[in-house]
Amino acid sequence: MRTIIFAKAPLPGAAKTRMIPALGALGAAALARRMLDHTLAKVAEADLGPVELCVSPYAHPIWSTLSIPVEFCVTDQGDGDLGARMARACARTVTAGEAVLLIGTDCPACDARYLRAMALAMQSTDAVIAAASDGGYPAIGMTRYDASVFAGIAWSTSTVLRETIARFQALHWRFEVFPELHDIDVPEDLIHLPPSLLRGCL
Repeated sequence: MRTIIFAKAPLPGAAKTRMIPALGALGAAALARRMLDHTLAKVAEADLGPVELCVSPYAHPIWSTLSIPVEFCVTDQGDGDLGARMARACARTVTAGEAVLLIGTDCPACDARYLRAMALAMQSTDAVIAAASDGGYPAIGMTRYDASVFAGIAWSTSTVLRETIARFQALHWRFEVFPELHDIDVPEDLIHLPPSLLRGCL
């Protein structure tokens, strides 16, 4: 199984922009970087197989300043909306004969134990998905691929999880929905953030 981490460059004014009213542009970028580092560490701890850090923008020099494990390969998300970029990453992985677990960097609670449980469930399902309290999902895994899973989804809305589950059902896939976690997207979410990740961002 291949784990793919989807990450945006932690740059001021471009990352965690909805946190800027509370943290400022520099603080929001610092938080994005801490959460990315945290995600890299928990994926390494989960030890589920090959790991890919799929980034945007790919050519930015900031990626060379991060502590990315040498065994993680860095790839380009490419063009298109979030659905098109995730679809491309999942399609090429499944087509190559690997199951795929795709995760973002916005959910510190999606830890190594949670990821291992998702990977275990993928041994007997077509798909797994982690529920987020805002109606989205911080992680999705698939052992097969269909373009409809990502097409026509209203991203960044409270219906993302529900719409995606409806796609699984329409495909008659076996799937498992994992317990709800909190993404850290807006100032109100900071109550769910481990204090160590917020230190130095205020």
